Amino acid sequence: MKTAVIVFPGSNCDRDAQVALKQATGKAPAMVWHKDGTIPTDTDLVMVPGGFSYGDYLRTGAMAANSPVISQLHAHAERGGYILGVCNGFQILCETGLLPGALMRNTSLHFVCKPQTLKIESANSAFTSAYAGTSEVTIPIAHHDGNYVADENTLDQIEGDGRIAFRYVDNPNGSARDIAGVLSKNGRVMGMMPHPERAIGGHEGGTDGLGVFESLIGAI
Repeated sequence: MKTAVIVFPGSNCDRDAQVALKQATGKAPAMVWHKDGTIPTDTDLVMVPGGFSYGDYLRTGAMAANSPVISQLHAHAERGGYILGVCNGFQILCETGLLPGALMRNTSLHFVCKPQTLKIESANSAFTSAYAGTSEVTIPIAHHDGNYVADENTLDQIEGDGRIAFRYVDNPNGSARDIAGVLSKNGRVMGMMPHPERAIGGHEGGTDGLGVFESLIGAI
């Protein structure tokens, strides 16, 4: 299994992603600089990490969505590759059109950072299959713009298609229908605001994030 992590100016979870992928797969991922790096064509999974790409100027994820590497990310998706966007990565995937909806400012207008209980809404995906038989997990959140929004038709569609991967228990940011993670139509792209790469070894407070990476290993 070959993986890659895209690094933008302002990414601050790229090293966490690197450690998580190396621990899960036994191989270090390729670290791809957004401007002049290349996503190897034999890559199985690309991870778009959290942070504050371009300082969240203009709109979270909007400037990163126009970086040179994004055309390669689209090509990877078109080849059927897997993509995981976490926090700022989720925002970027929405801005690129790889996922529906958008992430807005938390309704509280405050940054939230804490362990967060999530409901496993669907364990029938390449990103969540390892959670089969599990109803809830605890994965950390750390964001200011995690309020997932979409029009009612889009929300009804992703709900009806079973494309909601995770929901919040005690919604911390006002997200529509408590949505914490969303899947693409083909099930090969997922965005989530919680940080599974920060819950892989126990010393961070738990290992519930490992299931995301174990699921991908099983699928790939």
